[in-house]
Amino acid sequence: MTFSVVARCAETGMFGVAVSSSSPAVAARCAYARAQVGAVASQNVTDPTLGPRGLDLMALGASAPEAVNILKASGTHMDYRQLLAVDKQGRSAIHSGPNALGVWSGALAENVACGGNMLGEAGVPQAMVDAFLNATGHLGDRLIVTMRAALAAGGEAGPVHSAGLKLVREVSWPVADLRVDWREDCPIEALSTLWALYRPQLDDYVTRALNPVAAPSYGVPGNE
Repeated sequence: MTFSVVARCAETGMFGVAVSSSSPAVAARCAYARAQVGAVASQNVTDPTLGPRGLDLMALGASAPEAVNILKASGTHMDYRQLLAVDKQGRSAIHSGPNALGVWSGALAENVACGGNMLGEAGVPQAMVDAFLNATGHLGDRLIVTMRAALAAGGEAGPVHSAGLKLVREVSWPVADLRVDWREDCPIEALSTLWALYRPQLDDYVTRALNPVAAPSYGVPGNE
């Protein structure tokens, strides 16, 4: 019931996850990223513990393929799970258990992995990888392009209702954590609109956290 992308920007080292599903609030359960470590998506009969565990393993030095293999061997009911990971060297990995729902598949390349279940077409993840590799600009922009490509290639077998985008870079918190938890119309287009609003302010929010003295105006009444 989900398709997602995990990715690393080779130029900046930023990591990102984007995900969409017919289920509500998908990003709350499926999207995980940690600055200077990696990104993980855990989906299909989701076990939310797999994302943090995968990041912990990569923080200890495991590559993305090694982390995924450890989780396959040590996790519970892994025949139902789908897992995507990318690490700080750009290595990527996917696990899709044989009991994943409906039409499921995955595709990967350096710095990116895409996967889904209950897909309209098995080729959706490869279309996502191709779109990511051909896109340019900010990682957030590239992730939006990738999610739109998923829809164009067939998306989920039914309509999607929620979506999310998470980005991390040099600070310990996500510099963007945007969610569309339920929409009757397209949540990916709603997420795109939200990202377009947030992107110009992203650096300002980081500056305000690190050094409020250097922060630009907050743009609220009474603040100059």
